Amino acid sequence: MKPNLDEMFMKHAMQQAMMAAGKDEVPVGAVIVHENKIIAKAHNQIEMLKDPTAHAEMIAITQAANYLQLKWLQECTLYVTIEPCSMCTGALVLSRITRVCFGATDPKTGACGSVINIASHRSLNHRIEVQGGILAEECAGLLSEFFQKKRQAKRSIEN
Repeated sequence: MKPNLDEMFMKHAMQQAMMAAGKDEVPVGAVIVHENKIIAKAHNQIEMLKDPTAHAEMIAITQAANYLQLKWLQECTLYVTIEPCSMCTGALVLSRITRVCFGATDPKTGACGSVINIASHRSLNHRIEVQGGILAEECAGLLSEFFQKKRQAKRSIEN
């Protein structure tokens, strides 16, 4: 895909991340695209659902599979505001998604190359094309601003 399309779809993922932040969820957003059309969009719902697996990517995978009425997401691209974790990347491998584009890297839990690389692990039966750094500063800024507000709120409660 052309970089300008990647940025356009990442902006949709960022809108989802902002929705998450508005619900006091860690601002991670994701969209899945098939034939240049968004077929799934999601944001973190971990706090709301009290479910540690309710990551934006996991919800989007389910939506996309339901939309396509297929268990495989071949010919699909995931756009997500932060590098997927090991759980999400494992699910993406199992879904056989073609491509993952992420914004900010995740040096603590990233599983598309930062900490480990499940997306391209040669022992697995599927490898994902990965492109990171799409609108990285903007995506990282959403997370930084969210956690900065959390720290400020905590300090004001403590004082």
